[in-house]
Amino acid sequence: MKLIFIILSALVHAGAALAQPFPNKPIRIIVPFTPGSATDTMARPIADRLGAALGQPVTVENRPGAGGTIGIGALAKSPPDGYTLAVVSTGHVVNPVLYASLPYDTLKDFAGVAPLASLPSVLVVAPSLGARTVKELVAMAAAKPGSFNYATAGIGSAAHISAEKFRMAVGMDAVHVPMKGSPESLTETIAGRTQFTWTPLSTAVGQIKEGRLLPLAVSTPRRSPQFPDVPTIAEAGFPKGEFNFWVGMLAPAQTPRDIVNRLNGEINKMLQADEMKERLSKLGAEPMSMTPEQYDAFLREEFNVLGEVMRASGVKAQ
Repeated sequence: MKLIFIILSALVHAGAALAQPFPNKPIRIIVPFTPGSATDTMARPIADRLGAALGQPVTVENRPGAGGTIGIGALAKSPPDGYTLAVVSTGHVVNPVLYASLPYDTLKDFAGVAPLASLPSVLVVAPSLGARTVKELVAMAAAKPGSFNYATAGIGSAAHISAEKFRMAVGMDAVHVPMKGSPESLTETIAGRTQFTWTPLSTAVGQIKEGRLLPLAVSTPRRSPQFPDVPTIAEAGFPKGEFNFWVGMLAPAQTPRDIVNRLNGEINKMLQADEMKERLSKLGAEPMSMTPEQYDAFLREEFNVLGEVMRASGVKAQ
């Protein structure tokens, strides 16, 4: 009789534990790039507000390297219970083109939770380079073929996609120098070790305002309210160089749909709050709002379209 009581008691407690509503413990958000990157900059305010909305701590863990594939691989191996998430950028959908082997399937191993924002990328150079317009930069590179280097946040990063679209649009012969993240690519450009970089505007605002970097163009169809005097890449004469950089949240595949929907609802709600809109505006970003199903469809479309861009570039990870 005593043994039966113990077994029944254990079953009751196990059932109660399983019945606890989500969330009942801390949540971790993996950022597959360095602190200070655009992805990181977006993830941290989202984590703070999501924690407040859900009543549980939400922490950010940076796991940079290999174009974001290390951190994304960690997400793929995590339990599909909503307690491990990741904030990724556009580069996530092109990594299958760049890497011969990935430890995950880009489309099958993840569930789209919600996009967060779209951000303009900006083409920047050191003032000491001497180029004041995009055409001047292109002419300088053409005068010395193969002598120009450009830094990015890593192979497959959004900055890399921006740079490749630009390089192909202008016909530039330049050498790619991948870094761990955007802060490092900016440092190399300021120091003159690389001649230019494309980077999400949010990561370069401070250096631009301080005069350490000179913005030549933004990648989006419209000018940035942050720097209204900086032309779009189309206005600079190269419409094929346009690129839309986005940041969004993923969960492991098979995460229960009610958890994905709960996270999506909370994120969409906070993105519409005046405080968050103002914060995004200062970064030159615009909130994106989709259902999980719409976001999954968006990811599939980006996978196909941007994959073709990177295949055309001929770039491969080392």
